Amino acid sequence: MRQTVKSFLRTLQFSVGGRRHYFDHNCGLAKSALSSQTKPQEFLLPKGLGTAWSNTDAPGHVMPQRFFSCEDFLKSEQENWKVTSASYMDMAERIKKKLEVMYDKYTFSLGSPMIRFEDCIYFEENDCLFRSKADGDEGSVEVLFSTEDLGFHDAVIQRIRISPGQRYMATSIKSSNSEESSCIVLDLDKLLVEHIIPNVFSFEWATTDVLFYTSQRNLVCHEVFVTTFTNRKHTKLVYTEQDPRFFVDLYCTKDRRFLTINSNSKTSSEVWLVDCSHPFNSPILVQQRMKGVIYHVEHRNDELYILTTYGEPAEYKLMKAPFSSCGMESWQLVYTLKEKTKLIDLEMFRDHCVMFLKHYGHLYLNVISLASHSVQSIKLPAWACAFESEPHPANNASTCYFKLTSPVQPPKRFAYSLVENHLLEQAEQEVPITINCHTVRLEAKSKDEILVPITVFYNKNSKDLHRKPLLVHVYGAYGIDLNMSFKAEKLVLIEDGWILAYCHVRGGGELGLSWHKNGCMRNKLKGLHDLKASIMLLHELGFSQPKYTALTGSSAGGVLAGALCNAYPDLIRAMVLQAPFLDVLNTMLDTHLPLTVEEQEEWGNPVADEMCMEYIKSYCPYNNIKPQTYPSILITAYENDQRIPLIGLLKYVHKLRKATMDHASRTNEKGNPIPSIVLNVQAGGSHCSPSWEDSLNEVTSHLAFLYKELGLKRD
Repeated sequence: MRQTVKSFLRTLQFSVGGRRHYFDHNCGLAKSALSSQTKPQEFLLPKGLGTAWSNTDAPGHVMPQRFFSCEDFLKSEQENWKVTSASYMDMAERIKKKLEVMYDKYTFSLGSPMIRFEDCIYFEENDCLFRSKADGDEGSVEVLFSTEDLGFHDAVIQRIRISPGQRYMATSIKSSNSEESSCIVLDLDKLLVEHIIPNVFSFEWATTDVLFYTSQRNLVCHEVFVTTFTNRKHTKLVYTEQDPRFFVDLYCTKDRRFLTINSNSKTSSEVWLVDCSHPFNSPILVQQRMKGVIYHVEHRNDELYILTTYGEPAEYKLMKAPFSSCGMESWQLVYTLKEKTKLIDLEMFRDHCVMFLKHYGHLYLNVISLASHSVQSIKLPAWACAFESEPHPANNASTCYFKLTSPVQPPKRFAYSLVENHLLEQAEQEVPITINCHTVRLEAKSKDEILVPITVFYNKNSKDLHRKPLLVHVYGAYGIDLNMSFKAEKLVLIEDGWILAYCHVRGGGELGLSWHKNGCMRNKLKGLHDLKASIMLLHELGFSQPKYTALTGSSAGGVLAGALCNAYPDLIRAMVLQAPFLDVLNTMLDTHLPLTVEEQEEWGNPVADEMCMEYIKSYCPYNNIKPQTYPSILITAYENDQRIPLIGLLKYVHKLRKATMDHASRTNEKGNPIPSIVLNVQAGGSHCSPSWEDSLNEVTSHLAFLYKELGLKRD
């Protein structure tokens, strides 16, 4: 199910605060970072928010509320950022040089994404898409197109699909300044662009010249179209989703027998099958949607294999049913995940199903024989924290390839032989294990006695850990795990003696579906209690202390990070947030926003439920700002972010800065300086990943801010 399951699981996690990334790393081409630098752009402000007041105060000054407007405050924040960033410019330059060295050192292990289709390999490099013969020499490489030549600047190649017979190629291209993608259809015989379809999210070939695609508008995907590229070209609508809580995408079964139309909310699913040999026949419904039942479909030997939450326990199960009778009444159990196990991915082969699993921080492969239903479990190396699965050339492949990684370990390639039942480490290139870094797995007891996993990394040569800086990571929403893949900047921190802690709080998905359920809706405060308990345990065990502790989060991770700052500000000294979701209440009250209705299954519906409103008020970061001592905070925002509107972050920073100044004026306590509250607005950026150069600059500014605020020096 390489073409389907991982993206299916991600689809269920789409969010206001969560990042709806669709980098199809394995069955399509993806580029997570471009080396081109974003061109300067002017800020586009909402209509009606023009300035009526000329600000001549010092940067960071709190404007009178009656004069507040988006443009006024934006100009003030731009000036404040220039002054603030200049104060640690020298340190930032030193950090950037070290990061560039580290990035160059490990570039070989990250590589360019590529896929194999029949006898050809397709790969992306330097904004160009190439094709070569799988067994050919370098002279067989040909350029298919350049994104720049097609008029796409600062573009990301996200996904690629090759039609049967390699007659056409469909590729999605997205600007780094927007979440909207265009689908480029290329005639592979003539190497000519056949068609460009705007606002496309997912697409699949049913036959050589019949393409199905979904249309995405205003962050919502509700329509499926089919288009043909024969002499009689035509396009028609084939499916429309009426429920605003659902999101529609497309996949092809591994054996290419069916194209699946998948309509998913966060708690239920509905799948329709399109017969690829008869693509214009009406789609066939597998099972009508039911509340609380999520499911996804694969096909093998006239049987449907169904990954679903149906039945007890409330974790994922693999079931099967005959295609001729595919309703729920015919589903037969094949395998059930054990309690508190996270399904990361699933790969379907001709005679085997391989599950990529995480259980209490440890990674496993479960290999299921589809003939006997026997299961073989393989525990993977203890240092591994994340999978990076790879594409497979055919459904009948006998080897499953994947990579293992951790925040401080570059991806390392492994192969599992389905025939010999043997795990092999691939030695194509030497990727040294980070021998000077020690990994510890802890459990903190939360307020309700639940044990919360924590993963800690630190330099083995470090002494007096209680005096070392600590960077705590948190997310805790949508059933999404903390990102535990390799980041070169984490090695820089480890070399500098930092301690890195990843708190796997409830609301995330690290311990399976129930872990998410116990941290969403009216359980959100449990995630806050988990985070508090985790930081307190780290300090109790001698991992740093509050004055050397910093917290980082992005997107929906801003909810728990911001809530901790309001409720327990003495636990940390500084915080760095990237595109944070900080105003839960006002967002969920505004049903005109594109994702509010969809998000009610994560946060609740305060419009219809007064108790829900009061509960959100109890933890919402924006609503709970009060005059007190706060940690220093750096927030990075993006001009074109449709999920986290800029005006909301401007209001948050304004309110927070006013609260800190009010507190300082009332107390006049010596030794409690006013914290730095800094907003860095990136021109032209969106909620999705920035280009490589922009990302490097952001990381540099984040680290320089932390070194300065924690009173650290760097040679």
